[in-house]
Amino acid sequence: MKKMLVVFFILLIAGFMAGCNLFENSNQTTSDKNNNQAPTKTSDNKSKSDTKKQVDNEKDKNNNLSEIEAYFPMKKNTRYIYEGSGNEFASFDIYNDYIDEKKLQQRFNNGGTVMAYVIEIKNGQLVKVYSRGEVYYRENLLKETGDTEVLLKEPLSKGTQWTLADSRVRTITATDASVTTPTGTYKAIEVTTEDKEGKSLEYYAPNMGLIKSVFVMNGSEVSSSLAKVEENVPLIQQIRFYYPNIDDDKLYYKDRDVRFFTNDITRKVLAEEYKKAENNEVVFTKNTTINSLYLNKDQQVYIDLNKEFINEMSAGAAFEGKILQSIVNTFGGYYQADRVYLTINNTPYESGHISKQKGEYFIVNTENAVKLP
Repeated sequence: MKKMLVVFFILLIAGFMAGCNLFENSNQTTSDKNNNQAPTKTSDNKSKSDTKKQVDNEKDKNNNLSEIEAYFPMKKNTRYIYEGSGNEFASFDIYNDYIDEKKLQQRFNNGGTVMAYVIEIKNGQLVKVYSRGEVYYRENLLKETGDTEVLLKEPLSKGTQWTLADSRVRTITATDASVTTPTGTYKAIEVTTEDKEGKSLEYYAPNMGLIKSVFVMNGSEVSSSLAKVEENVPLIQQIRFYYPNIDDDKLYYKDRDVRFFTNDITRKVLAEEYKKAENNEVVFTKNTTINSLYLNKDQQVYIDLNKEFINEMSAGAAFEGKILQSIVNTFGGYYQADRVYLTINNTPYESGHISKQKGEYFIVNTENAVKLP
């Protein structure tokens, strides 16, 4: 019984919350060179009057409990922590990585894996439009498309029902369910999804979003309840940066906590972090920028730097090789890839000391690397 419940829970949370298996590797990647950039159109770019109008509109929407926006707020720099019972995978947290108007990319982390899924409010529906597993890096996936799944649908009234692509039936079974979680007691919409194996219940509360999930099978139950909401906080990733040493043949590394806020552009944040000196050595000089950075479908990292990286390097052939290996190890490690294709202004790497042909990549090699204190 317990084994069957675990399997059922995995299938439900994979299919309902994210639309793919949380516990299998995904080979889906993107070839869009600018895909780790934040959307260009955000509320930060609007005039003060437009921003005030947007805030007023959001207040009106949140006060109108007949609209989905009231039950699924899209908030920047927000982390939701869920407390689970009945299964080791039932506890998780969600962070809002990217937001563009009514489209949201969330990072789901249950301690065993990390996945991303994109949710959109459109045509009176809350729709999961894309998901990707094993996403330990940050990348803007808001423009990606895949299998869709309707999570919530207007009219938000008892009896509203729809059938999913896998033949499961989803129904709004209550609009005033009393639900208690560690964050409080709410009047929530109850959404029930059923198939021949069992059922799941999801609860959405005004101005809060998803507050509780319950999975029921043969009398056994697994649940996840909202335990805490952290606002105005960053996503913190521990990233390993590699550095050369002019006095020996070894590479050195430093694990640093890097802060990302919603809609931050990953390549820009990492470039600034890599300009910090460690062990009296610097890899990225003052005017070095990353033009593009992404993990391609061939499982190879593509990184393009500007010409200033070479112009300001001031290194002999041997030390330049160490600098390049440091870059390869750092960004290959971040994306968990073995190969890194490094270019300068979209042309093969050429410095006078080291030359690469078109398509020729570097190999990650962390052997004998030494940890810095």
